[in-house]
Amino acid sequence: MIRRGDDEVPSSAESEAQAGSAVVDFVLVGALLTVLFLAIMQLTLVLHVRNTVVDAAASGARYGTLGDRNAADAKDRTEQLITGALNADYARAVAVTEEVYLGVRTLKVTVSSPLPVLGLIGPGSAMEVSGHAALQP
Repeated sequence: MIRRGDDEVPSSAESEAQAGSAVVDFVLVGALLTVLFLAIMQLTLVLHVRNTVVDAAASGARYGTLGDRNAADAKDRTEQLITGALNADYARAVAVTEEVYLGVRTLKVTVSSPLPVLGLIGPGSAMEVSGHAALQP
């Protein structure tokens, strides 16, 4: 460094050594921020898909327990909700059963769907969720 008054001015050798460092810093930080942003977006997508499927299963179960409805209506309603919000691939495996839960007859809607790993693409049947609703006596 060459000292001129109160300011330090880098010598020509020092400025030549640091000439490309801003570009390298930008690329490294930019790549890290891009990866972090994409990871957050993918996590958001996974949570959206999970919450949508859980809500569709619960809504389908409640719909199937109405006075003039049955288990087939619950399955159809669940498939419609999932297909409308996501796509038909997520509504392929919908099962409806009756079971007793804590002494109460319930209608259980179970959905097995893909877990989105890269965008909406992911391994099939990796996520299984269910919704329950009490059956009227």
